[in-house]
Amino acid sequence: MRNIPFFKMTGSGNDFIIIDNRDRKTDGIDIKDFVVKTCARCVSAGADGLFLIEPPKQGTDFSWQFYNSDGSVAEMCGNGSRCAARFAYLNGIAGKTMSFETLAGIIEAEIKDEPNVKVRLTQPQDVRESYEIEVFGEKLEANSANTGVPHCVIFSDDIENVDIMKYGRALRFHEHYAPKGTNVNFCGVTNDGLLRVRTYERGVEGETMACGTGSVACSIFAVSKGLLKSPVTVKTTSGILLKVYLEDGKVYLEGEARVVYTGEMTEEAFKY
Repeated sequence: MRNIPFFKMTGSGNDFIIIDNRDRKTDGIDIKDFVVKTCARCVSAGADGLFLIEPPKQGTDFSWQFYNSDGSVAEMCGNGSRCAARFAYLNGIAGKTMSFETLAGIIEAEIKDEPNVKVRLTQPQDVRESYEIEVFGEKLEANSANTGVPHCVIFSDDIENVDIMKYGRALRFHEHYAPKGTNVNFCGVTNDGLLRVRTYERGVEGETMACGTGSVACSIFAVSKGLLKSPVTVKTTSGILLKVYLEDGKVYLEGEARVVYTGEMTEEAFKY
């Protein structure tokens, strides 16, 4: 029976399976099927996504392949980038400062006081503020930015009561964001000055406990609208805080990247 060593990690509530694939241990496996089955909760390891850590191509410490739990490829993941960085550090792949390759570009990371990791993300693209979009006959004020992956941002005064499955799914598949769709964030400033963020994630097709790139997108607009100043402290659905720094045109995301457990996955985890 083929066993595959892995780490189960969580970044502020986003959980991931991470595999050192530099020796191509997954060769011969149908990757999409493998991801869908191992990310399935209750019947396998369960996760929001899966990372394969692979050799570098551009003089960095490593590269990755990242898959959402539905098997789709994602260009970037903010919370996952912190987990991947700490995985690399713990496994001797990189030192406390490192860089690695994603489909969105090269990410820089620094191991802080463990389990905290700070990453510099790629420069936001396609930033659009305060435009109108219609769903269910309602006109909403939307904002959008690609912070490694595309995000729609909606501000709300009653964020805890937003029907995120209804509105998130409608916006995720809205024709305005076709053909690839978008992640959808609802956010608002709390009485204690935090930015509360809830995210419907493309590829997971539901609300996740946290979203790093979504937290960055929301922070960009919270600052540009004068609601908050950098650094922005983000309260995720898990209750765990993230910090977003917007400094001299650069974007940084800091938060925990915890190792939940390590183990070996048997073939029974993905052959069923």
